[in-house]
Amino acid sequence: MEITEVKIKLMDRKNDKLKAFCSITIDNTFVVRDLKIIEGSKGVFVAMPSRKITDRCLKCSSKNELLANYCSECGAKLNDNRAEKDEKGRAKLHADIAHPITTECRELIQQKVIQTYQQELDKSKQPGYKPAEIYESGEEQPEQPVM
Repeated sequence: MEITEVKIKLMDRKNDKLKAFCSITIDNTFVVRDLKIIEGSKGVFVAMPSRKITDRCLKCSSKNELLANYCSECGAKLNDNRAEKDEKGRAKLHADIAHPITTECRELIQQKVIQTYQQELDKSKQPGYKPAEIYESGEEQPEQPVM
C-alpha cells in the first residue's frame, strides 16, 4: 500500500485541539476523507473518520445521541449510562467509519499525514498562503478552514 496523496485543511481556531482535517489517497485509487489531526497531551496525532453512536428511544424508537437526556422526538426521559464503556471506563460515543487494521498501516498513515501537516503549517506562514482544497466543489465541509 502506498499513500499517494495527502491534503490538509488547517483550522483557524488556535486554542482548539482540532488542528486540521485531511484526506488521504491510497494507491491513486481510494480516498479516505475527514481524518482529523488533533493536539493531544503527547503531541499531534491522526484520528480516523468517525460517526456519533446513537440508540433508540424505548417509547417512540427515534434515534438519539448517547449523551442526550431526553428523546429529541417525543421528549421522553432517556436512561443514563446508555453508552458502552472502554477499558478506562470512558463512555464510547463515536465509532470509526474506516481505520487501519495493523500497527504498520496506522504508523504509515500517521507518519505521512503528520509530515504533510508540518509542511502545510510551514506554508501557512508564508505571504499569500492559500489553503488546499480537500473537498470536491459542492461537497459540504465539516468546519470553516483557515482563510
